[in-house]
Amino acid sequence: MPKSVVRRPAVANSLPMTLRVYRRLSSVVVPLAPALINRRLRQGKEDPERIGERRGLSPDPRPAGPLIWIHGASVGEVLAAAALIERLRALDFRILLTSGTVTSAAIVTKRFPPDIIHQYVPYDSPRYVARFLDHWQPSLALFIESDLWPNLILQSAARRVPMVLINGRMSQRSFPRWRRASGTISALLEKFDICLAQSRTDAERFSVLGSRNVIVTGNLKLDVPAPPADPVKLERLRAVTRGRTILVAASTHPGEEEILIETQRALAGLFPQLLTVIVPRHPDRGLAIAHLIQGAGLRTALRSRQELPNAATEIYVADTLGELGLFYRLAGSVFMGGSLVAHGGQNPIEAVKLGVAIVHGPHVFNFTDVYEALDRAGGARTAADKEALIKQLGQLLADLKAREKLIAASAGVLEQLGGALERTLAALEPYLLQLRLESGAFHA
Repeated sequence: MPKSVVRRPAVANSLPMTLRVYRRLSSVVVPLAPALINRRLRQGKEDPERIGERRGLSPDPRPAGPLIWIHGASVGEVLAAAALIERLRALDFRILLTSGTVTSAAIVTKRFPPDIIHQYVPYDSPRYVARFLDHWQPSLALFIESDLWPNLILQSAARRVPMVLINGRMSQRSFPRWRRASGTISALLEKFDICLAQSRTDAERFSVLGSRNVIVTGNLKLDVPAPPADPVKLERLRAVTRGRTILVAASTHPGEEEILIETQRALAGLFPQLLTVIVPRHPDRGLAIAHLIQGAGLRTALRSRQELPNAATEIYVADTLGELGLFYRLAGSVFMGGSLVAHGGQNPIEAVKLGVAIVHGPHVFNFTDVYEALDRAGGARTAADKEALIKQLGQLLADLKAREKLIAASAGVLEQLGGALERTLAALEPYLLQLRLESGAFHA
Protein backbone atom coordinates (compact mmCIF):
# COMPACT_ATOMS: atom_id res chain seq x y z
CA MET A 1 0.00 0.00 0.00
CA PRO A 2 1.47 3.45 -0.89
CA LYS A 3 2.66 5.41 2.09
CA SER A 4 0.03 8.14 1.56
CA VAL A 5 -2.76 5.58 1.72
CA VAL A 6 -1.83 4.20 5.14
CA ARG A 7 -4.99 4.02 7.21
CA ARG A 8 -4.45 5.56 10.61
CA PRO A 9 -6.56 4.66 13.63
CA ALA A 10 -8.15 7.42 15.66
CA VAL A 11 -6.91 7.76 19.22
CA ALA A 12 -9.87 8.93 21.29
CA ASN A 13 -7.79 9.77 24.36
CA SER A 14 -5.70 12.23 22.37
CA LEU A 15 -8.69 14.37 21.44
CA PRO A 16 -8.92 17.89 22.86
CA MET A 17 -11.52 18.56 25.54
CA THR A 18 -13.74 20.45 23.07
CA LEU A 19 -14.20 17.39 20.87
CA ARG A 20 -14.70 15.05 23.82
CA VAL A 21 -17.43 17.35 25.14
CA TYR A 22 -18.95 17.64 21.64
CA ARG A 23 -19.11 13.86 21.26
CA ARG A 24 -20.74 13.49 24.66
CA LEU A 25 -23.31 16.20 24.02
CA SER A 26 -24.12 14.95 20.51
CA SER A 27 -24.92 11.57 22.08
CA VAL A 28 -27.04 13.02 24.85
CA VAL A 29 -29.22 15.16 22.55
CA VAL A 30 -30.39 12.22 20.40
CA PRO A 31 -33.77 12.07 22.23
CA LEU A 32 -34.34 15.66 21.06
CA ALA A 33 -33.82 14.71 17.41
CA PRO A 34 -37.56 14.18 16.65
CA ALA A 35 -38.34 17.74 17.73
CA LEU A 36 -35.51 19.10 15.59
CA ILE A 37 -36.60 17.01 12.61
CA ASN A 38 -40.24 18.12 12.93
CA ARG A 39 -39.20 21.75 13.03
CA ARG A 40 -37.03 21.35 9.94
CA LEU A 41 -39.85 19.51 8.16
CA ARG A 42 -42.19 22.43 8.84
CA GLN A 43 -39.57 24.80 7.44
CA GLY A 44 -39.23 22.69 4.27
CA LYS A 45 -35.60 21.88 5.08
CA GLU A 46 -36.06 18.10 5.12
CA ASP A 47 -37.57 15.53 2.77
CA PRO A 48 -40.26 13.68 4.75
CA GLU A 49 -39.89 10.56 2.59
CA ARG A 50 -36.14 10.32 3.28
CA ILE A 51 -35.90 11.43 6.88
CA GLY A 52 -34.48 8.04 7.89
CA GLU A 53 -31.25 8.91 6.08
CA ARG A 54 -30.69 11.69 8.61
CA ARG A 55 -30.64 8.95 11.27
CA GLY A 56 -28.17 6.85 9.29
CA LEU A 57 -30.84 4.51 7.94
CA SER A 58 -31.29 3.64 4.27
CA PRO A 59 -33.37 1.13 2.33
CA ASP A 60 -30.82 1.24 -0.50
CA PRO A 61 -28.31 -1.62 -0.58
CA ARG A 62 -24.59 -1.04 -0.61
CA PRO A 63 -23.17 -2.02 -4.00
CA ALA A 64 -20.56 -4.76 -4.09
CA GLY A 65 -16.88 -3.87 -4.31
CA PRO A 66 -15.06 -0.60 -3.57
CA LEU A 67 -17.27 2.43 -2.90
CA ILE A 68 -16.04 6.04 -3.08
CA TRP A 69 -17.93 8.34 -0.73
CA ILE A 70 -18.03 12.03 -1.67
CA HIS A 71 -19.50 14.55 0.76
CA GLY A 72 -20.44 18.18 0.09
CA ALA A 73 -22.56 20.55 2.15
CA SER A 74 -24.97 21.82 -0.49
CA VAL A 75 -25.53 22.70 -4.15
CA GLY A 76 -22.25 24.50 -4.82
CA GLU A 77 -20.08 21.74 -3.41
CA VAL A 78 -22.07 18.99 -5.12
CA LEU A 79 -21.82 20.71 -8.51
CA ALA A 80 -18.10 21.35 -7.97
CA ALA A 81 -17.61 17.59 -7.83
CA ALA A 82 -19.62 16.88 -11.00
CA ALA A 83 -16.68 16.55 -13.38
CA LEU A 84 -14.68 14.52 -10.85
CA ILE A 85 -17.62 12.17 -10.33
CA GLU A 86 -17.94 11.70 -14.08
CA ARG A 87 -14.25 10.77 -14.36
CA LEU A 88 -14.49 8.34 -11.44
CA ARG A 89 -17.55 6.74 -13.03
CA ALA A 90 -15.57 6.34 -16.25
CA LEU A 91 -13.03 4.34 -14.20
CA ASP A 92 -15.89 2.04 -13.10
CA PHE A 93 -15.98 3.20 -9.49
CA ARG A 94 -19.29 3.25 -7.64
CA ILE A 95 -20.09 6.61 -6.04
CA LEU A 96 -21.98 7.47 -2.85
CA LEU A 97 -22.71 11.20 -2.76
CA THR A 98 -23.94 12.83 0.45
CA SER A 99 -25.17 16.35 1.08
CA GLY A 100 -27.29 18.16 3.64
CA THR A 101 -29.94 20.17 1.81
CA VAL A 102 -33.16 19.48 -0.06
CA THR A 103 -32.02 21.68 -2.96
CA SER A 104 -28.78 19.72 -3.39
CA ALA A 105 -30.73 16.45 -3.47
CA ALA A 106 -32.98 17.89 -6.19
CA ILE A 107 -29.93 18.98 -8.20
CA VAL A 108 -28.43 15.48 -7.96
CA THR A 109 -31.68 13.99 -9.31
CA LYS A 110 -31.77 16.55 -12.13
CA ARG A 111 -28.12 16.72 -13.17
CA PHE A 112 -26.40 13.44 -12.19
CA PRO A 113 -26.60 9.94 -13.70
CA PRO A 114 -29.07 7.56 -12.00
CA ASP A 115 -26.33 5.19 -10.82
CA ILE A 116 -24.94 7.86 -8.46
CA ILE A 117 -26.22 6.95 -5.00
CA HIS A 118 -27.35 10.07 -3.17
CA GLN A 119 -28.01 10.08 0.56
CA TYR A 120 -28.64 12.86 3.03
CA VAL A 121 -25.68 13.07 5.37
CA PRO A 122 -26.66 11.80 8.83
CA TYR A 123 -27.02 14.22 11.72
CA ASP A 124 -23.68 14.34 13.48
CA SER A 125 -24.57 12.06 16.39
CA PRO A 126 -22.28 9.08 17.10
CA ARG A 127 -25.25 6.69 16.85
CA TYR A 128 -26.47 8.00 13.50
CA VAL A 129 -22.98 8.24 12.04
CA ALA A 130 -22.19 4.67 13.15
CA ARG A 131 -25.33 3.37 11.41
CA PHE A 132 -24.38 5.21 8.24
CA LEU A 133 -20.81 3.85 8.24
CA ASP A 134 -21.91 0.34 9.19
CA HIS A 135 -24.26 0.26 6.23
CA TRP A 136 -22.17 1.89 3.51
CA GLN A 137 -18.63 0.88 4.57
CA PRO A 138 -16.93 3.40 2.26
CA SER A 139 -13.56 2.47 0.79
CA LEU A 140 -12.42 6.09 0.35
CA ALA A 141 -13.93 9.35 1.65
CA LEU A 142 -13.59 12.67 -0.21
CA PHE A 143 -14.82 15.71 1.72
CA ILE A 144 -15.45 18.81 -0.42
CA GLU A 145 -14.22 22.25 0.72
CA SER A 146 -14.74 22.58 4.48
CA ASP A 147 -17.88 20.81 5.71
CA LEU A 148 -16.16 19.17 8.67
CA TRP A 149 -18.52 17.32 11.02
CA PRO A 150 -16.52 15.99 14.00
CA ASN A 151 -18.27 12.64 14.57
CA LEU A 152 -18.34 11.92 10.86
CA ILE A 153 -14.60 12.50 10.62
CA LEU A 154 -13.57 10.85 13.89
CA GLN A 155 -15.61 7.70 13.35
CA SER A 156 -14.41 7.38 9.75
CA ALA A 157 -10.84 7.67 10.98
CA ALA A 158 -11.50 5.09 13.71
CA ARG A 159 -12.61 2.68 10.97
CA ARG A 160 -9.46 3.48 9.01
CA VAL A 161 -11.31 4.89 6.04
CA PRO A 162 -8.77 6.91 4.00
CA MET A 163 -9.95 10.53 3.94
CA VAL A 164 -8.97 13.33 1.57
CA LEU A 165 -10.15 16.93 1.71
CA ILE A 166 -10.70 18.01 -1.91
CA ASN A 167 -11.23 21.51 -3.28
CA GLY A 168 -10.26 22.67 0.20
CA ARG A 169 -11.26 26.21 1.09
CA MET A 170 -10.69 28.14 4.30
CA SER A 171 -12.47 31.46 3.98
CA GLN A 172 -11.29 34.81 5.23
CA ARG A 173 -14.14 34.70 7.76
CA SER A 174 -13.60 31.14 9.01
CA PHE A 175 -9.83 31.24 9.38
CA PRO A 176 -9.58 33.57 12.42
CA ARG A 177 -12.44 31.72 14.14
CA TRP A 178 -10.69 28.38 13.70
CA ARG A 179 -7.37 29.86 14.85
CA ARG A 180 -9.02 30.61 18.17
CA ALA A 181 -9.97 26.90 18.33
CA SER A 182 -6.72 25.60 16.87
CA GLY A 183 -6.62 22.44 18.98
CA THR A 184 -10.09 21.42 17.82
CA ILE A 185 -9.56 22.01 14.11
CA SER A 186 -6.08 20.49 14.18
CA ALA A 187 -7.46 17.28 15.71
CA LEU A 188 -9.92 17.04 12.81
CA LEU A 189 -7.62 18.06 9.96
CA GLU A 190 -4.89 15.64 11.02
CA LYS A 191 -7.29 12.77 10.31
CA PHE A 192 -7.10 13.58 6.59
CA ASP A 193 -4.29 11.94 4.64
CA ILE A 194 -4.11 14.88 2.22
CA CYS A 195 -5.67 18.30 1.91
CA LEU A 196 -6.07 19.41 -1.71
CA ALA A 197 -6.45 23.19 -1.49
CA GLN A 198 -8.00 25.60 -3.98
CA SER A 199 -5.25 28.23 -3.68
CA ARG A 200 -1.96 29.05 -2.02
CA THR A 201 -3.80 31.18 0.51
CA ASP A 202 -6.11 28.28 1.38
CA ALA A 203 -3.09 25.94 1.59
CA GLU A 204 -1.29 28.25 4.00
CA ARG A 205 -4.37 28.51 6.20
CA PHE A 206 -4.90 24.75 6.30
CA SER A 207 -1.23 24.23 7.15
CA VAL A 208 -1.40 26.76 9.99
CA LEU A 209 -4.53 25.01 11.32
CA GLY A 210 -2.91 21.58 11.40
CA SER A 211 -3.15 19.86 8.01
CA ARG A 212 -0.08 17.67 7.62
CA ASN A 213 0.05 17.19 3.88
CA VAL A 214 -1.30 20.09 1.79
CA ILE A 215 -1.18 20.32 -2.01
CA VAL A 216 -2.49 23.19 -4.13
CA THR A 217 -4.62 21.65 -6.88
CA GLY A 218 -6.84 24.61 -7.81
CA ASN A 219 -10.57 25.12 -7.77
CA LEU A 220 -12.71 22.30 -9.15
CA LYS A 221 -15.50 24.80 -9.75
CA LEU A 222 -13.40 26.19 -12.62
CA ASP A 223 -13.59 22.83 -14.37
CA VAL A 224 -17.32 22.23 -14.05
CA PRO A 225 -19.17 21.81 -17.34
CA ALA A 226 -21.48 24.57 -18.51
CA PRO A 227 -24.95 24.13 -16.98
CA PRO A 228 -27.40 22.36 -19.29
CA ALA A 229 -30.57 23.81 -20.77
CA ASP A 230 -33.64 22.02 -22.03
CA PRO A 231 -33.71 22.92 -25.76
CA VAL A 232 -37.52 23.01 -25.92
CA LYS A 233 -37.78 25.32 -22.92
CA LEU A 234 -34.97 27.49 -24.27
CA GLU A 235 -36.60 27.93 -27.65
CA ARG A 236 -39.91 28.79 -26.02
CA LEU A 237 -38.27 31.47 -23.86
CA ARG A 238 -36.44 32.86 -26.88
CA ALA A 239 -39.73 33.06 -28.76
CA VAL A 240 -41.52 35.06 -26.05
CA THR A 241 -38.55 37.39 -25.40
CA ARG A 242 -37.39 37.92 -29.00
CA GLY A 243 -36.35 41.51 -29.62
CA ARG A 244 -35.99 42.33 -25.93
CA THR A 245 -32.84 43.33 -24.02
CA ILE A 246 -32.37 40.77 -21.26
CA LEU A 247 -30.51 41.24 -17.99
CA VAL A 248 -30.13 38.29 -15.64
CA ALA A 249 -29.58 38.63 -11.89
CA ALA A 250 -28.25 35.23 -10.81
CA SER A 251 -28.45 33.69 -7.34
CA THR A 252 -29.75 36.80 -5.61
CA HIS A 253 -30.10 37.22 -1.85
CA PRO A 254 -32.39 39.31 0.38
CA GLY A 255 -31.57 42.99 0.07
CA GLU A 256 -30.51 42.71 -3.57
CA GLU A 257 -33.93 42.43 -5.18
CA GLU A 258 -34.84 45.95 -4.01
CA ILE A 259 -31.71 47.25 -5.76
CA LEU A 260 -32.58 45.31 -8.91
CA ILE A 261 -36.06 46.80 -8.97
CA GLU A 262 -34.50 50.27 -8.97
CA THR A 263 -31.99 49.13 -11.62
CA GLN A 264 -34.86 47.99 -13.85
CA ARG A 265 -36.61 51.34 -13.39
CA ALA A 266 -33.49 53.33 -14.26
CA LEU A 267 -32.39 51.27 -17.25
CA ALA A 268 -35.87 50.89 -18.77
CA GLY A 269 -35.63 54.56 -19.73
CA LEU A 270 -32.61 53.72 -21.90
CA PHE A 271 -33.75 50.26 -23.02
CA PRO A 272 -37.57 50.35 -23.36
CA GLN A 273 -37.74 46.62 -24.07
CA LEU A 274 -35.60 45.68 -21.05
CA LEU A 275 -36.54 42.49 -19.21
CA THR A 276 -34.81 41.71 -15.91
CA VAL A 277 -34.79 38.04 -14.90
CA ILE A 278 -34.24 37.47 -11.19
CA VAL A 279 -33.08 33.96 -10.29
CA PRO A 280 -33.09 33.81 -6.46
CA ARG A 281 -30.48 31.67 -4.75
CA HIS A 282 -33.31 30.09 -2.76
CA PRO A 283 -36.31 29.44 -5.04
CA ASP A 284 -38.76 29.35 -2.13
CA ARG A 285 -38.36 33.14 -1.90
CA GLY A 286 -39.97 33.58 -5.32
CA LEU A 287 -43.45 34.58 -4.15
CA ALA A 288 -42.09 37.10 -1.65
CA ILE A 289 -39.93 38.64 -4.40
CA ALA A 290 -42.95 38.84 -6.72
CA HIS A 291 -44.91 40.69 -4.02
CA LEU A 292 -41.97 43.07 -3.59
CA ILE A 293 -41.96 43.79 -7.33
CA GLN A 294 -45.71 44.30 -7.47
CA GLY A 295 -45.53 46.58 -4.45
CA ALA A 296 -43.05 48.71 -6.38
CA GLY A 297 -45.57 49.06 -9.21
CA LEU A 298 -43.77 46.83 -11.73
CA ARG A 299 -45.26 43.93 -13.65
CA THR A 300 -43.91 40.46 -12.97
CA ALA A 301 -44.45 36.77 -13.66
CA LEU A 302 -43.47 33.69 -11.66
CA ARG A 303 -41.83 30.73 -13.35
CA SER A 304 -42.81 28.36 -10.52
CA ARG A 305 -46.43 28.99 -11.57
CA GLN A 306 -45.62 27.98 -15.15
CA GLU A 307 -45.93 31.63 -16.22
CA LEU A 308 -43.89 32.98 -19.11
CA PRO A 309 -42.91 36.63 -19.54
CA ASN A 310 -45.06 38.56 -22.00
CA ALA A 311 -44.53 41.93 -23.66
CA ALA A 312 -45.69 43.75 -20.51
CA THR A 313 -43.51 41.83 -18.04
CA GLU A 314 -40.76 43.98 -16.57
CA ILE A 315 -39.20 41.55 -14.09
CA TYR A 316 -39.47 37.78 -14.47
CA VAL A 317 -38.88 35.77 -11.29
CA ALA A 318 -37.29 32.45 -12.24
CA ASP A 319 -37.93 30.72 -8.92
CA THR A 320 -37.15 27.20 -10.06
CA LEU A 321 -34.21 24.92 -9.44
CA GLY A 322 -31.45 24.05 -11.90
CA GLU A 323 -32.49 26.37 -14.74
CA LEU A 324 -29.76 29.01 -14.65
CA GLY A 325 -28.37 27.49 -17.83
CA LEU A 326 -31.53 28.58 -19.63
CA PHE A 327 -31.27 32.19 -18.56
CA TYR A 328 -27.52 32.57 -19.06
CA ARG A 329 -28.12 31.52 -22.67
CA LEU A 330 -30.69 34.29 -23.06
CA ALA A 331 -28.67 37.08 -21.46
CA GLY A 332 -26.04 39.46 -22.71
CA SER A 333 -25.09 40.59 -19.21
CA VAL A 334 -25.51 39.17 -15.73
CA PHE A 335 -25.32 40.50 -12.21
CA MET A 336 -23.87 37.82 -9.91
CA GLY A 337 -25.83 37.85 -6.67
CA GLY A 338 -24.74 37.56 -3.09
CA SER A 339 -22.21 40.30 -3.76
CA LEU A 340 -24.07 43.55 -3.04
CA VAL A 341 -24.85 42.18 0.43
CA ALA A 342 -22.27 40.65 2.74
CA HIS A 343 -22.94 37.06 1.68
CA GLY A 344 -19.63 36.60 -0.12
CA GLY A 345 -20.71 36.22 -3.74
CA GLN A 346 -21.72 33.31 -5.94
CA ASN A 347 -19.71 31.24 -8.37
CA PRO A 348 -19.30 33.13 -11.71
CA ILE A 349 -17.77 30.24 -13.66
CA GLU A 350 -20.94 28.88 -15.25
CA ALA A 351 -21.73 32.36 -16.59
CA VAL A 352 -18.20 32.68 -17.98
CA LYS A 353 -18.49 29.31 -19.71
CA LEU A 354 -21.69 30.41 -21.42
CA GLY A 355 -20.19 33.70 -22.64
CA VAL A 356 -22.07 36.19 -20.47
CA ALA A 357 -20.63 39.55 -19.39
CA ILE A 358 -20.40 39.68 -15.58
CA VAL A 359 -20.98 42.51 -13.12
CA HIS A 360 -20.63 41.86 -9.39
CA GLY A 361 -20.74 43.73 -6.11
CA PRO A 362 -17.85 44.25 -3.65
CA HIS A 363 -18.59 41.28 -1.36
CA VAL A 364 -17.01 38.30 -3.14
CA PHE A 365 -14.88 36.78 -0.38
CA ASN A 366 -16.26 33.27 -1.05
CA PHE A 367 -14.54 33.36 -4.46
CA THR A 368 -11.77 35.90 -3.87
CA ASP A 369 -9.16 34.39 -6.19
CA VAL A 370 -11.55 33.92 -9.10
CA TYR A 371 -13.03 37.41 -8.94
CA GLU A 372 -9.63 39.04 -8.41
CA ALA A 373 -8.31 37.29 -11.53
CA LEU A 374 -11.39 38.26 -13.54
CA ASP A 375 -11.28 41.90 -12.41
CA ARG A 376 -7.52 42.17 -13.00
CA ALA A 377 -7.87 40.86 -16.56
CA GLY A 378 -10.92 42.97 -17.39
CA GLY A 379 -13.09 39.85 -17.40
CA ALA A 380 -15.68 41.28 -15.00
CA ARG A 381 -16.79 44.64 -13.66
CA THR A 382 -17.31 45.67 -10.04
CA ALA A 383 -20.20 47.80 -8.79
CA ALA A 384 -19.88 49.07 -5.23
CA ASP A 385 -23.51 50.20 -4.90
CA LYS A 386 -26.82 50.70 -6.72
CA GLU A 387 -25.64 53.72 -8.72
CA ALA A 388 -22.50 51.92 -9.90
CA LEU A 389 -24.53 48.81 -10.78
CA ILE A 390 -26.87 50.86 -12.97
CA LYS A 391 -23.91 52.54 -14.66
CA GLN A 392 -21.93 49.34 -15.32
CA LEU A 393 -24.91 47.34 -16.58
CA GLY A 394 -26.10 50.24 -18.73
CA GLN A 395 -22.70 50.51 -20.41
CA LEU A 396 -22.51 46.80 -21.12
CA LEU A 397 -26.07 46.54 -22.39
CA ALA A 398 -25.45 49.46 -24.76
CA ASP A 399 -22.01 48.44 -26.05
CA LEU A 400 -21.71 45.08 -27.80
CA LYS A 401 -17.95 45.49 -28.35
CA ALA A 402 -17.39 46.16 -24.64
CA ARG A 403 -19.32 43.00 -23.79
CA GLU A 404 -17.35 40.95 -26.29
CA LYS A 405 -14.05 42.26 -24.93
CA LEU A 406 -15.06 41.42 -21.37
CA ILE A 407 -16.28 37.95 -22.35
CA ALA A 408 -13.04 37.19 -24.21
CA ALA A 409 -10.98 38.31 -21.20
CA SER A 410 -13.02 36.13 -18.80
CA ALA A 411 -12.57 33.09 -21.08
CA GLY A 412 -8.81 33.69 -21.00
CA VAL A 413 -8.82 33.78 -17.20
CA LEU A 414 -10.73 30.53 -17.08
CA GLU A 415 -8.21 28.87 -19.38
CA GLN A 416 -5.35 30.09 -17.16
CA LEU A 417 -6.88 29.01 -13.87
CA GLY A 418 -8.28 25.66 -15.01
CA GLY A 419 -6.74 22.23 -14.59
CA ALA A 420 -7.84 21.48 -11.02
CA LEU A 421 -9.63 18.32 -12.11
CA GLU A 422 -6.50 16.73 -13.57
CA ARG A 423 -4.36 17.76 -10.59
CA THR A 424 -6.97 16.37 -8.19
CA LEU A 425 -7.09 13.05 -10.04
CA ALA A 426 -3.29 12.86 -10.02
CA ALA A 427 -3.25 13.38 -6.25
CA LEU A 428 -5.93 10.70 -5.81
CA GLU A 429 -4.21 8.18 -8.08
CA PRO A 430 -2.53 6.19 -5.23
CA TYR A 431 -5.92 5.70 -3.61
CA LEU A 432 -7.60 4.79 -6.87
CA LEU A 433 -4.83 2.31 -7.64
CA GLN A 434 -5.37 0.69 -4.24
CA LEU A 435 -9.11 0.47 -4.90
CA ARG A 436 -8.47 -1.14 -8.30
CA LEU A 437 -6.29 -3.74 -6.59
CA GLU A 438 -9.02 -4.35 -4.01
CA SER A 439 -11.60 -4.56 -6.77
CA GLY A 440 -9.51 -7.17 -8.58
CA ALA A 441 -9.22 -9.22 -5.42
CA PHE A 442 -12.96 -8.90 -4.82
CA HIS A 443 -13.88 -10.11 -8.30
CA ALA A 444 -11.30 -12.90 -8.13
